Amino acid sequence: MRIFGLVLGFWLSVTAAVAQDSGAIEGVIGSQLDAFNDRDIDGAWQYASPNIKRLFGNPGNFGMMVQQGYPMVWDNADVSFLELRDINGFLWQKVMVRDKNGNLHILDYQMVETSEGWQINGVQLLPAPDLSA
Repeated sequence: MRIFGLVLGFWLSVTAAVAQDSGAIEGVIGSQLDAFNDRDIDGAWQYASPNIKRLFGNPGNFGMMVQQGYPMVWDNADVSFLELRDINGFLWQKVMVRDKNGNLHILDYQMVETSEGWQINGVQLLPAPDLSA
């Protein structure tokens, strides 16, 4: 019975930590999406990880990449957060985004925890789900 109590206690602490991380991660992604809608590239840049900042060098290059490569992020109309997963030690947050034309897109955000909190380390556009019956 004591082992069960230890396992239960560990599981509850892990579940609470994941829930806390989930809220913080959703806040970061949502804030960056809002910044893109407001065309606040400097604001959106603040949510990018050090790796992304090194890769693009400055907010202007970053904003241009998002505008050209991720138009559904640049002009997002509606956002729904799906599952948060741990894949090989990295947290990935699936996000469903509706673009300005009403089309749905599924994106996968890789998140890293830095001294400044959670930051976005990359985004992948996932294949559209098959909605046929």
